[in-house]
Amino acid sequence: MPGTGSDAAFARAAFAAPLARHGIDVVAVEPDPARVVGSYRDALDAAAERHGRILLGGISIGAAVAVDWAREHPLSSCAVLAALPPWTGAPDDAPAALSARITADSLRADGLAAVTDRMRSSSPAWLADTLSRSWRTHGAGLSGALDEAAAYVAPSLAQMRTLNVPVAIAAATDDAVHPLAVAHAWADALPRAVVHTLSLDDLAVDAAALGRTCLAAWDELAGAQSTGRAAGD
Repeated sequence: MPGTGSDAAFARAAFAAPLARHGIDVVAVEPDPARVVGSYRDALDAAAERHGRILLGGISIGAAVAVDWAREHPLSSCAVLAALPPWTGAPDDAPAALSARITADSLRADGLAAVTDRMRSSSPAWLADTLSRSWRTHGAGLSGALDEAAAYVAPSLAQMRTLNVPVAIAAATDDAVHPLAVAHAWADALPRAVVHTLSLDDLAVDAAALGRTCLAAWDELAGAQSTGRAAGD
C-alpha cells in the first residue's frame, strides 16, 4: 500500500522484485483519492477473504494502515512489512502530516501544475518523477487525499503492544519527513519487530531497496524465532 499522494506503481517497484525472489506475488493497491484508508482496508479484507492469511506491506500511511489492520485481524496476518513509518497515534505536528496539509492547501490555492513545478524544483529527481506521476493519477482528488492522510490516527504505542504478528520495519536514516525515531518507537512497542535502515540515496538508485530492507528485517525476525524455538527444545 502506497504512502500519501503516492501510487501503486511505486509500491510495486518497492516490493515486487524483492518478494518475487521469495516466491511471493505482490498485489499493489491503487489508492482511491476519495477514501484512501477505506480503499486500503477494502483491499486487505478482499485479500484475506481470498487467501486466508496474508503478508501486508505498506509505505508511510500504508504502513500505519497495515499495522492497524493486522492488529484487528491477527489470524489473517502472517507478517507486516512497514516501510518509512510516519507517526504514532494522532498525527498532530508530525512532519509527514504537516507536509500533506501544506501541499493540500497549496493545491487549492495554486493548482496542480504550479505545485508540481515547485515540488520538482526542490526535490531529488527520483522523488520528483515519482510524485509527478502519482499526483497526475490522483488528479482533482489529490488535495482531499492529502487532507485525509494528514488527519489519520495511526495505532498508538499501547495498541501496538497488543500485536504479536512480526513487523519488519524499514527506515531511512536521513528522511526528515519520516523520522528514524518513529521507526524505533514502533519497534520498541511492538512485541516482535526489527528496524533495518537505508538512506534516501539508496532509494534514488533503486526503489526496490525499500523492499529489500524490509525483507532483511523480516529475515532477522525469522532467524530470532528459529533460534528461540531451538533454545526451548
